[in-house]
Amino acid sequence: MGSDSLLSPELKFSRRNRFVLYYLLGLAVVVLLFAVVYNVTLSRLEGVNQSIFASIEFVIQTMTTTGYGQDSGLWSHPVMFVVVSLTQITGIGIGFFTLRMIIIPLFTGAEVNLDNRLTPKQDHVIVCEYRRDSAVLLNELDELGVEYVLISSSREEAKRLSDDGFPAIHGSPQDAETFERASIDSARAVITDTGEASVDTILTVRSMRQDIEIITLTDDSSLRDVLLETGADSVLSPRGVLGQRLAEKAVSSLSSELTATVDLGADVEITEIPVHQRSRLAGTRVRDSNIRERTGANIIGAWIDGALHLPPDPDTVIRPSTVLLVSGPHDALEAFTDFTRPARSISRGDSVVIAGVGEVGRAAQSVVTEADIDTRAIDIDENERVDVVADATSEAGLREVGIENAGAVIVCLPDDSASMLTTVLSRSLNPDIEVLTRVSDTDATRKALSAGADYVLSVPRVSARMVAGELRGEDVLAPASQIRIIRVSAQPFADSTLADSNIYEQTGCLVIAVEDDTGLSSTVDPEHRFTGDEQIVLVGTDEAVKQFRKQFDVTPVDTGE
Repeated sequence: MGSDSLLSPELKFSRRNRFVLYYLLGLAVVVLLFAVVYNVTLSRLEGVNQSIFASIEFVIQTMTTTGYGQDSGLWSHPVMFVVVSLTQITGIGIGFFTLRMIIIPLFTGAEVNLDNRLTPKQDHVIVCEYRRDSAVLLNELDELGVEYVLISSSREEAKRLSDDGFPAIHGSPQDAETFERASIDSARAVITDTGEASVDTILTVRSMRQDIEIITLTDDSSLRDVLLETGADSVLSPRGVLGQRLAEKAVSSLSSELTATVDLGADVEITEIPVHQRSRLAGTRVRDSNIRERTGANIIGAWIDGALHLPPDPDTVIRPSTVLLVSGPHDALEAFTDFTRPARSISRGDSVVIAGVGEVGRAAQSVVTEADIDTRAIDIDENERVDVVADATSEAGLREVGIENAGAVIVCLPDDSASMLTTVLSRSLNPDIEVLTRVSDTDATRKALSAGADYVLSVPRVSARMVAGELRGEDVLAPASQIRIIRVSAQPFADSTLADSNIYEQTGCLVIAVEDDTGLSSTVDPEHRFTGDEQIVLVGTDEAVKQFRKQFDVTPVDTGE
């Protein structure tokens, strides 16, 4: 979680307001610096001693061009003339900058040319019409150090993002002139999310540059081949990936099949496993769970109430809806999955209910069907994939689709309020059911967990993760995972031990494995002294990984995967 989460709502600042705050603080530092220099040089070169406050007054008078006040004629030394001249020039520059970037946008309704706010770009990414909560993706790119320009056909949206400090311009992604303004000649990639205009956008980009990478997002996976043939280098379907991920969790909870793991090598894998409402682990402390003794797996992290604990405190109580991050050999993870699965009861069946059969629901349905698990789908619109044509937010509709005898329900509704209601109703009609929920708003994740969901994924977060993965080639648990795993060089920590490096204390990332000439070891010794030739594997939240990169200036190691 970022530091902004610690602020009360009334104290939170937009990016634009933070910029203004930092500007004012910087201005105060500049004035004070000039005042100190002036005060010292006046004393030593002219023999005039005056208080620092009088010097501050002089600097402010000079920078605001209101005159020199009582100091006029006090200086004769050449250095003094240089100091005064620099103060004058700095004041003029600050005045123009303040007027153009602060005063006009904040206090007048004058039209602002957003292009003038852009700084020169090189090797950047052009984002076209991003429709999945732009701030989530742009913050992701910003924190990862990927420069970008966002193009929006909505003048209001472009201005809002620009006022918040994001590099955004207004224009049509189907217009070559718009891409010229976004400096496509020096760009490294174009991300398109233009819906029905995707083909037109891709053709426009290709007409300008044949060598640039084009990443296209679509909500209709059936268009993948068409978009690739048009000129896209890769086509991402975030909703489809999200549906697959939710379905994999449902399959894992109903069968012995273990899905969505990361193979680190040396027979070490990592996966996330949600704790069901009726799991035998629910209500026990981590230290009393005896997971390693019983299964051979290790608990290395836990999502509790939306916060990731790496590692969890031994006295932490494992509660329903906790998502455990575990590592170990594949058979140990399978044993852990069996161990955490609730004991079978008459009310818990083996079927899966799909609530909503859009892009997310269809993807989820395909995964469950391939696992040879019975599915029942409910949707208000009739089609060949729907078993019950009814409202999934009604008790009658859920009863008709068989929610009371199902083992899991995957809530794939596009409206978050409807998803919350379906989650609550499903839990009330079948307390033993596994509830996996899709949300469209990232902020709705915690609400869904409070409503009774066992596992929640948001479309904006999955979309941003997929794009980041394409751009950076990161080794992550899965595009729809709630955590990030990276493999980096240990060079920044050469000649220091793991304990001395304070990686976790400074960034929140946990070192889970070290690889050297002898192979990969998941048993990490805090007193291990790095030579700099090793590779280390870390796990953490998005924010923790971003902080790690900022702190130690490292890039992911190319694993060749």
